[in-house]
Amino acid sequence: MAFEPPRRLVRALGETAPEGDDWLAGLPEAAERAARSRLLTVERVQVPGGRSSLVLLARAADGTPEVLKLAPPRARPESERAALAHWGGRGAVQLLGGPAAEGVLPLERLHPDVSVRSLPESRALLEAAGTLRRLWVEPPAGHGFETVAERTGRQARAMRAGADGAPELAPLVDAALAARAELLAAPPERRLLHGTFRQSKVLAGDRVPWLAVGPDPLVGETAFDLARLVRDRVEDLVAQPSGAATTRRRIKRLAESLEVDRERLRGWTLFRAVESGVRARRVGRGRDAELLLEFASWL
Repeated sequence: MAFEPPRRLVRALGETAPEGDDWLAGLPEAAERAARSRLLTVERVQVPGGRSSLVLLARAADGTPEVLKLAPPRARPESERAALAHWGGRGAVQLLGGPAAEGVLPLERLHPDVSVRSLPESRALLEAAGTLRRLWVEPPAGHGFETVAERTGRQARAMRAGADGAPELAPLVDAALAARAELLAAPPERRLLHGTFRQSKVLAGDRVPWLAVGPDPLVGETAFDLARLVRDRVEDLVAQPSGAATTRRRIKRLAESLEVDRERLRGWTLFRAVESGVRARRVGRGRDAELLLEFASWL
């Protein structure tokens, strides 16, 4: 199967993967094996696609549309498989049965070019929040999912390292780390979380209007999951003279609509924005870092 991996995927993996990473090199052969094992005809590669996986749009011999998602081990595809299986199509894309190698996820076909970002902002937030609520269920017994404390612990260590030699970042980094420490002192609940939820992760479907895709699941409190949604369309927020006030109203609205504590949502929004901003700065995405850190300064 001859194809070029999407540039977005190549660029993103280059930011995090060691040089000489062989996953991309073996991707065409892996994709061909995955399609052959399920007797699929591949129609096209989804472009621009994601930052951590290859998505193939395909059809079964009877014409049924399907998706094959291939992801490297660092993207934790087996964790995603376990979460999708537990959700069973409730609020999320359906994991299909049948043969699938490690790192390959066969999924129901949604409408990949139609996300809730296509809706007006207020409607998009409403639909996205409603989808997210359906995912917040009890984790399976004996689960192996990472916890919020574990993931943010790794992120906190990287954040400290990324801020070394940058005194201008110290106040925000200190505030973000203090917020994390306070939030973890008394976590209120343990739910299965999407982990990377935002408007672009909610696609139009046929079973139901909107379904979530691309989780990086973990277990913890719902305010952590909702925090990433708060900063959606951050470039538009920062461009507004009233961006800070709009952000505060968004936190209040989302917290009330999903019955999440407003201060806990604010705290996790601060931590996640600073963590993302420092990480973007570290890998050379200066404009993204600037937007995220300005947004964080409003919190």
